[in-house]
Amino acid sequence: MGYLLNFIYVLAWLAMTPWLCWQAWIRKKPARGLVAKWLGRADHPRLTNDRPTAWFHGVSVGEIHLLRQVVARFRTRFPDWQCVVSTTTATGHDEACKHFTDLPVVYWPFDFTWAVANALHTIRPTLVVLSEGELWPNFIRAAKKQNVAVAILNARMSPRSAKRFQTFRSLVASLFAQVDWIGAQNDEYRTHYQQLGAANVVVTGNIKYDGVNTDRTNVKTLAMRDLVGIAPGELVWVIGSTQDPEESLAIEIYRNAKARFPQLRLIVVPRHPERFDEVARLLANSGLPFVRRSALASPPSCEAILLIDTIGELGAIWGLADVAYVGGSLDGKRGGQNMIEPSAYGAAVCFGPHTWNFKQTVADLLASAAAIQVRNADELEATILRLLADANERQRLGAAARRFVLSQQGATERSLDELAKLFPRLAA
Repeated sequence: MGYLLNFIYVLAWLAMTPWLCWQAWIRKKPARGLVAKWLGRADHPRLTNDRPTAWFHGVSVGEIHLLRQVVARFRTRFPDWQCVVSTTTATGHDEACKHFTDLPVVYWPFDFTWAVANALHTIRPTLVVLSEGELWPNFIRAAKKQNVAVAILNARMSPRSAKRFQTFRSLVASLFAQVDWIGAQNDEYRTHYQQLGAANVVVTGNIKYDGVNTDRTNVKTLAMRDLVGIAPGELVWVIGSTQDPEESLAIEIYRNAKARFPQLRLIVVPRHPERFDEVARLLANSGLPFVRRSALASPPSCEAILLIDTIGELGAIWGLADVAYVGGSLDGKRGGQNMIEPSAYGAAVCFGPHTWNFKQTVADLLASAAAIQVRNADELEATILRLLADANERQRLGAAARRFVLSQQGATERSLDELAKLFPRLAA
C-alpha cells in the first residue's frame, strides 16, 4: 500500500510541477524546505533522545498560532518531555521559528515512505499531536508500526469534508481507526469522525478561544496604533484575511463611507502573502491614497488606506478595529476565516454567508447577538455604514462578542488532561 501511494504521489507531483514552477516565478520566491520535505530531513541541534518527545504539527501560520499556548502549557505541565514543532509551509516555518525560539522547528515530511521513515527515525517521538485534522496515510502507518501515539488536537471536519470522506469510507476508515485520540471542537465534528471509524473522540472545545488576546492595550496593538498614527475620535475599519473580490468591494464601500465619515480609517489585511502585490495594484488603480505596511516608517496621512503586506500582525491589528470584517466568507469558495480574534477584542464583527470553517463559532456568536452575518455585498455596505453611524450598536456588539469569547475558554487544559491519559500506555 505504501509503495502504491508513493507512485500516486509522484504522479501528482509530476502533474503539478508546471503549475508550481509558474507560481514560484510569479511570486519571485523559490520554494523553501523542499529537500527537507522530500527526504524527511528533521535533524536539529536541539534534538536529544534522552527524554520522551512530543511532536506538535501545525500546517501553516494559523495552526502555529493555535499551538503557541498548547505547547507552552504542555511544557509547564509535563517538564520531563521534549517538544518538537513542525510545519508544512514556509510562512508557517518562519512563524514557528519566531515563537518557539528554544525548540526544534522542522518541516513536516512529504508522505513518501522514505521521508516519513527518516523523519520518525530522527525525531523518535513518543507522541505526535496534529492540529485540526490533517492526516497522511503513510505517516500514520509508519508511526503505528513504531508504537508512536497519534492524536488530533482541536479537530474539526466540515460537513463538506465529511461527505467527501464518506464516499471513500471503506478506504479511510482504517486510517481514522489508527488515531489514538481526537479532541473535537464540538459534537457535530465528533459525530463526523466517529462515522468515519475513529474510536476515541472527545469534545474538548475550540482552543482558538484560549489563545486570543482580549486586551486592546497589549504591547503589539499599542505599538501598531502609534505606527499607524490613529488619533482619538478616528473610526477604524479592519478587513482581515481577505480574498478576491473582497478587497475591491471594501474599497468601494470605503470610498462611499469616507464622504460621510471623514474620520474613517481603513486597514486591509489580505489572507495570502502572494496577493500583496495584487492588492497593492488594486489600491493604486482605485485612485485612493494608500501605503504599504512594509514601507511604513512614520505615521501615514489619515486619508491613506493601510495595506498590511507583512506576516503575523493581524492578531494585533484586530485590536485597533471599531468595526471588523472577517474575510474568505463572501464568495462561497473558502468557508470563512477566524472571527474569534476580533470578537475577543470587542470589535463590532461582521462576515459573509459562507463560514463553514467556523460553523459552530458563527452559530454561537449569532445566538448571542454578538456578530452580524451579511448575505451579499449590498448588505455588507449597508451594515458597515450603519455600524459606523451607530456608536451604541458598535459597543453593544463588541461587548457581547468579548463576553462570549471569555465564556468559551478552557479547551487547552481539557485537551492536555485527555492527552495525559495516553501517557501510561506510552510508558508501558
